Amino acid sequence: MADRRPEKACEQACESLKQQDYEVAVKHCTEALLSLSQYPPAHLPEPCQAQIDRIKIETLLYRIASFLQLKKYGQADEDCRHVLGEGLAKGDGSFRAVLCCMHLKGKLQIVSNVLSKSLMSESL
Repeated sequence: MADRRPEKACEQACESLKQQDYEVAVKHCTEALLSLSQYPPAHLPEPCQAQIDRIKIETLLYRIASFLQLKKYGQADEDCRHVLGEGLAKGDGSFRAVLCCMHLKGKLQIVSNVLSKSLMSESL
């Protein structure tokens, strides 16, 4: 089974977003992404890779929302390319499944609220 440390960092990032501590959220997200990069996709069983992909997508969404709040638009744009480019390019429905799962757990609303607040107050 995959290491729980990236998932823990992802959860901490979600909590930081709830508390509007965007710098801390970015820190937790970056830690999670660094931990996830240690797992080469070719050497993992399918269930583990699916879990890692889920954590990576969630983490990137949290980091995008945080970067936008911190007005770090270039970094948010780079993460958007990763999450959307890679997620949609796969074409296997995993990106949509992660969004649905986040919605059911109430995590997508947190990201949506932060993104809405950012997009309403700043024109990008």
